Amino acid sequence: MKKLKIDYIDGIVYENVQITDGIYRLVVKGNFNGNPGQFYMLRSWENEPLLGRPISINEISEEKITFLYQVYGEGTKLLSEVTEGNKIQLMGPLGNGFDIEKIKGKVAIVTGGIGVAPMLYAAERLEDCEIDLYAGFREETYGLQEFKKYVKSIQVSTENGKEGHRGYITEVFSPGNYDMVLCCGPEIMMNKVVKVCNEANVTSYVSMEKHMACGIGACLVCTCKTRNGNKRTCKDGPVFLGSDLEID
Repeated sequence: MKKLKIDYIDGIVYENVQITDGIYRLVVKGNFNGNPGQFYMLRSWENEPLLGRPISINEISEEKITFLYQVYGEGTKLLSEVTEGNKIQLMGPLGNGFDIEKIKGKVAIVTGGIGVAPMLYAAERLEDCEIDLYAGFREETYGLQEFKKYVKSIQVSTENGKEGHRGYITEVFSPGNYDMVLCCGPEIMMNKVVKVCNEANVTSYVSMEKHMACGIGACLVCTCKTRNGNKRTCKDGPVFLGSDLEID
């Protein structure tokens, strides 16, 4: 996987729209690059908070980058308030993403909630793969329409039963029919996916979701446990081989 140069970019907001309760799609104009699974640090304010917020790449097109994000704190709340034409600062691409060249055959993409965000770009970039998407949500689904041109099928679950299977996506996903599994979502969900993949001897790659501060591996806020010791999610990940992770 090619290492990409980290850039500091002043972008211009093309659109920033709420697509469901607490979930926004932000499109920024500018020249961007990045591998699936990588992220940018975004900052749309001058003073506090001190640091930007890590947001994974949802899609990159000609002179635009798209982010799908959830408002859950002060930084993302400020980010949700920017409008078309506003300036925004971006640093990236950061982290290690999915090694697309190693992912072949029949592939399952398993996501939970906002974990669906980085997987669109992964699905778009995968070649010579047959892809099924499994996506779990609490109440409302989002971000799925764009997958239809890249995947063979979409299985959905909602905890309230409003759409698809009533319950959790791990209740309808089984790794036995797949060569590889890509996963992103809540830690408890990813732990279940990694466990069943390990038991089935199926290779899994997970994009870890951890609270991050610096985004470049200096502060050690976002460490996760692996069989080779603690690793920095932002610098060594966020994508890890599932069998390398220490899970409960």
